[in-house]
Amino acid sequence: MTLYSKIIGTGSYLPAQRVTNQDLAEQLAAKGIETSDEWIVTRSGISARHYAAPEQQSSDLGVEAARRALEAAGLAPTDIDMVIVATSTPDHYGNFPSTACVVQRKLGMHNQSAAFDVSAVCSGFVYALSVADAFIRSGQHKKVLVIGAEVFSRILDFNDRTTCVLFGDGAGAIVLGASDTPGILASKLHADGRHGDILCVPGHLNNGAIAGSSYLYMDGPAVFKLAVSVLEQVANEALEQAGLQKEDIDWLIPHQANIRIMKGTAKKLGLPEARMVVTVDEHGNTSAASIPLALDAAVRDGRVQPAQKVMMEGVGGGFTWGAVLVQM
Repeated sequence: MTLYSKIIGTGSYLPAQRVTNQDLAEQLAAKGIETSDEWIVTRSGISARHYAAPEQQSSDLGVEAARRALEAAGLAPTDIDMVIVATSTPDHYGNFPSTACVVQRKLGMHNQSAAFDVSAVCSGFVYALSVADAFIRSGQHKKVLVIGAEVFSRILDFNDRTTCVLFGDGAGAIVLGASDTPGILASKLHADGRHGDILCVPGHLNNGAIAGSSYLYMDGPAVFKLAVSVLEQVANEALEQAGLQKEDIDWLIPHQANIRIMKGTAKKLGLPEARMVVTVDEHGNTSAASIPLALDAAVRDGRVQPAQKVMMEGVGGGFTWGAVLVQM
């Protein structure tokens, strides 16, 4: 019997503090930096984002999303035999211990389930989902908890209006279970380290201190140009792998980074915007959390239905990109 992996539960969590564009404009104005709701919306499609409380870490956001995904799947934490967390803002500097191990502890999963992190920035959830699929298909694991969790507000330079207005905090999660019917139909992953400097946090650890900048840096035009081209390419690769056509996609869930990139991708794929899930307006770019946040929103409001085909794809620093085609 052929073994497949299938999404059996989704969940998400946004921190309580909602920051509107107007809130942010007033905060920046106090520093002499000019921006506005119109400026931000026109360039990104973002109207608001959420910031974690000072005491909240990526693991805390991930735990809340995980609990909701487990509830949707009708499972207890101890039913899970692997935890994968996609994050670029881990709880501990150096990611030591991994955020996945922290999540495991906070969920009370003392069954020695495997736990590790995946670092592919905004492509992180797609990477993690592909890894989880491979473990289930191999027969090594039966139920895997996959989480994307970020506190990007901690690495933003609030003197740089070109980046600080774009990002937010949040977490999304899915439970992937072994199935005798197809779930994940195809996955394709890529990376090209030559473009690592266009989206990065350039600082590094030196004798216990950070040398260089610990803030996010982004060359917006370069990222935009590369993102639209690779997202179309990788979506077509996933379709070819699955033996399907663009018309077979019921929903496109791209990384929620910028509405212009998202619309450009849908147009290149020949998909109407009405079949694209958009949540970037309410939570901004939450990096590895953005795709599972959007997926959970669309599942819970009834847009995404069982048996429908969903294309999830993302691009991120590294430079990384990937796509996963799923039958719900």
